[in-house]
Parts: sequence; C-alpha cells; structure tokens
Amino acid sequence: MSVLKSFIAGQWVGDTAAKALPSAINGQTVAHTHDDTLDFKKTVEYGRTVGGKNLMAMDFQERALALKAMAQYLQEHKKELYALSMHTGSTKGDNGIDIDGGFGTLFSYASMGRRELPSGNVVHEGPITPLGKNNHFAGTHILVPRGGVAVHIDAYNFPVWGMLEKFAPTFLAGMPSIVKPATSTCYVTELAVRLMQESGALPEGSLQLIIGSTGDLFEHLEEQDVVTFTGSATTARKLRNHPNIINRSIPFNAEADSLNSAILAPDVTPEHEEFDIFVKEVGREMTAKAGQKCTAIRRVLVPRNQADAVCDKLKERLSKITVGDPSVEGVRMGALASIDQMEDVKANIQELLKTSELVVGGEGNFKPTGEGTENGAFIEPHLLLCRNPENGCGAHDIEAFGPVATVVPYDTIEDAVDLCSKGRGSLVTTLTTRDPAIAGKVAPLLAAFHGRLHLLDAEAAKESTGHGSPLPMLKHGGPGRAGGGEELGGIRAVHHYLQRTAIQGSPSMLAAVTREYVRGADVIETEVHPFRRHFEDLQINESLLTHRRTVTEADIVNFGCLSGDHFYMHFDELAARESQFGKRIAHGYFVLSAAAGLFV
Repeated sequence: MSVLKSFIAGQWVGDTAAKALPSAINGQTVAHTHDDTLDFKKTVEYGRTVGGKNLMAMDFQERALALKAMAQYLQEHKKELYALSMHTGSTKGDNGIDIDGGFGTLFSYASMGRRELPSGNVVHEGPITPLGKNNHFAGTHILVPRGGVAVHIDAYNFPVWGMLEKFAPTFLAGMPSIVKPATSTCYVTELAVRLMQESGALPEGSLQLIIGSTGDLFEHLEEQDVVTFTGSATTARKLRNHPNIINRSIPFNAEADSLNSAILAPDVTPEHEEFDIFVKEVGREMTAKAGQKCTAIRRVLVPRNQADAVCDKLKERLSKITVGDPSVEGVRMGALASIDQMEDVKANIQELLKTSELVVGGEGNFKPTGEGTENGAFIEPHLLLCRNPENGCGAHDIEAFGPVATVVPYDTIEDAVDLCSKGRGSLVTTLTTRDPAIAGKVAPLLAAFHGRLHLLDAEAAKESTGHGSPLPMLKHGGPGRAGGGEELGGIRAVHHYLQRTAIQGSPSMLAAVTREYVRGADVIETEVHPFRRHFEDLQINESLLTHRRTVTEADIVNFGCLSGDHFYMHFDELAARESQFGKRIAHGYFVLSAAAGLFV
C-alpha cells in the first residue's frame, strides 16, 4: 500500500507508514498516512518567501490564466480522480459534485479574474472622494496582497472541491496556500495536488500540502496570514480560540455544521406541481453524497395538514434508492466516508428519536449492494417525523451528518420562520411556494438567519442548480452555528485574501497608486492617438487634445440612419423645439466618438 506524502517546501515528504486509511466501500486499506515529522516553521517561511515572491512576480491577469491552465490539466486527468474517489463512497453523480465541481470553480475564478480584476496587483475600490474645496486632496480605497500565507483546513466530504474552492480565490489574490485535508479522504486530495503540480502552471511555493496533523503550525502564523476552516462547530471554536490566532488578530473564516431547512409553503398542496418538486428536492439532498453535504436538508418544515402526505411521498421515493458499491450498476447512493462516521450518524439518529418517530429506515433488513460491502460504511436513508415540535425537537440541535432528515410540522408560515430560526444560523434554506407574495414576505425574515435562500417554484425548477449546490458567483457561508464565515461569492472571495487600505493624497498621487486617472491629476500630453499605439506603451494620465469638429445636421441624420436611433430629439425639429434644448441634438454616442478623435 502506498504511503501518502506531504508536499512541503517544494518536496514530497513522508516515507514511514502511519495510519491506515480504509476504503469506505469494503474496508480494505487504500493508503497510509506518513509518520514523518514536518517542520512547520520552515513550511510557513517557504510559503511567504518563495511562494509569495513567485506569485507577486505575476499579476491578477497572469494568475487567472494559470488557474485556467490548471483546471484544463485536471479536467484531462479526472478519470484518475474518479477511480480513487470511489473509495470514499462516492457515486459517479457525487464525483460530479466534488471533482467536476472543483474544476468548474477553478474555471469560474479564472474567468472572473480576467473580466473583473486589473493588470498589476492593486485593486482600486472606488470612488474617489474629494476631501478639500479645490480638489487638491482626496481619498479612496485600495486592495493589495497581504504578504502572508493562507492555511486551509478542509472537511472530509469534498476532498477536491473543498480544496479548490478556497485555493482558487487565494491564488488569484497572490497568496500562497497551505492545505490540510481531513485525514479519512486525504488520498484524493493528495492526487489532486500531484496533478496540479504536474500541470506546470503552479508557481513554486504557491501550494503546500499537509498529510496528518497540523502540529505547531498555528504557532508560526503572523498578522498577515489567514486561516480558513470547514468542519464541526466544536473544532472551529477550538481553532478560533488558539492563543496565537487571538493575540495576533489573525483572520479566521469558518464554515461549520448547519441544520439547513426546506419549507413547503401553505399555498402548495399535493395536486400542485410544486409539491412533487419539493419532495424530489428533499429526497435528492438526503441521498447525494450519502447526505454528507454541509448544505444538505436536515429539517423539512411542512404545514401540519400536509405532514403525512409529505412523509408518504418521501417514503415512496426513498424506497427506490439502491445503496451500495458505486461501481455496481444501478447503485444511486454510496457509503459514508468512514466507519467512525457511520457510528456517529447512528448515534445521532438515536438522539433524534427521543423527540421523533421513524418513518423510513431502521427496519433491520438493510443490506448494501456489492461484494465486500458488509465491511463498508453504509447506512440506509432515514426519515423521521417530529409530530409535536412545540414539545421539543432534537432536529433543531442535532445533526446526523448522513442521509437523515426530520419532517417538522408547522401551523402558520410565521411558525415556520420561527422553527427555522431555531437552527441558530444555517447555510441555506429552500422555500417552495407558488405565491410571490409569500416569498416577498418570508424571504427577508429568513435571510437574517441564512447565508443563501433558494426560492423554488415550477418555473425556477426548470433550471435550478439545486438547494445544496454552492456556486462560485454566490456567497457560501452562514451566520451563527454555520460558522459566521463567507466563501465564494464571486470576486468577493478574492477580496477576503487582500488587505483593504484607505489612501489619501493629491489627485496625481492617487492616480499613481490606483493606476487609474483621477480628475485633477497632472496629465501627460501626447499627439498620437492611443488607438494607434500598443497597450503596453500607454501610460496612466496620458491626454490627447483632439481637433475641433462642427456637428452638422447631415451628421445627425447619417448616424441615426446607421444606428437605427430615430428618437424625436434627433429627427423631429418641431417636437425638439419644445424641449429644454430648443432644437435637435446629436446622438450621445456620436458626440463621444467624435470628441475622442475617432472616425464615425
């Protein structure tokens, strides 16, 4: 069996076998972690000096192109990742979420970087604010690389996407990453890092990988560094309170466990299309990744008079799910990530049953499909019903991180909002309704407790990406129990790894720093039109005084006919006389183009 290696200071480190990592499918050993001691002081220093230097030798645009090259290389080798990922219990569909989803995030940030970030390594976050009467003194904000390293501690459920969704914006921001994947599935992350290094697009020192414990890593972090964490709220609290994190005010971003909900609004009944859409969404979120998604639906809030109908429909749907070895044809749900995880889920189901009854699962005749699966970490879908949540409901406090959800009846939509808030902050909630008025009333109330709201009706369902799918362009994270952090969200994620600084000075000085022209700055007069020159030869503050030009009636008519813009202010002399201008006027685009010295 192979010994997994850490990638530290440009070297693959680790020869001595330590912990055996069993397949979630059949219990056979997939790989071993290594027992070699890592020098974390050296790791951090290497990231800051070598990695930071190499990343800062590139600009935002160049780093965006490098992300795209990495994504393309990974895409070409995804079959290797698919084959290995099967041992984590993932089906082909699950791999689409983790592996292809990770690649998609790289592509998205490569595209966003090219579109939304400037050349260079300074982002101007305008506007310019005048601070004096005569425009000699003004202020604005800039975002610049922090100069430190980002430590990413990831969860076991998404060994590829979990790393890449943090790495992509970090890399784009010019910050080296030190990645620490969860041990139980780290063999998939290790392969992904090897492929990224093989791509040739990864600057030396920009990505390091830790297999095993983080040891004294936190002791060597400084004020310019960043820590991100995905996992349990308990571990997040422990890491956030590390003395060095507190003493140095090191930014700490957490995405923790979350009791997400799906709400069936009272206007939806079994004869409506939205009812079936709701049931399908809940069933899919219960079984995708065997329920091991931070965004999975844990609480199903339904009108009290619809509780039995929802349970019956979900029971019918879940009974068709074949659980077992993902390599077997027809299997739709795989295993949990480990035996320990399976035992933890079973224990939490028992806790939930103290306030709920079992609707699906636990009949005692469950047998996963496939050879050797008796040694795997399999569990069947479990649906519970808490008939009287007003008397207490464990589903508001206990997360069984597997294919488990609890139906919770409510009396009014206001009650549903109140029940939802008992989760103390969640990543996402789905509201299924046919009535825009209900959505308009309820969404702002739910938003206070959630990072994302998924409003679902028959129209949205045609193209919906689903309740449980974080998207690169939308915020991922939630308040309270969900960790209080933010990830993704488009270019906002890059800003998390940049330092925002206010700058003040004369217009000329601000222009020099922001690399954008500021009104009132000294200009550089030139006689050659910028369109006749190469981009790299242009300088900020260059100015061209174009020749005078008289705009004639013929110009107005010709431009209107060419553009198709026959607005009365350009063509109706009598009507134009009644306007504030008193006569016909030229098209704005024509005036701008002519003033810029362009042939129109």
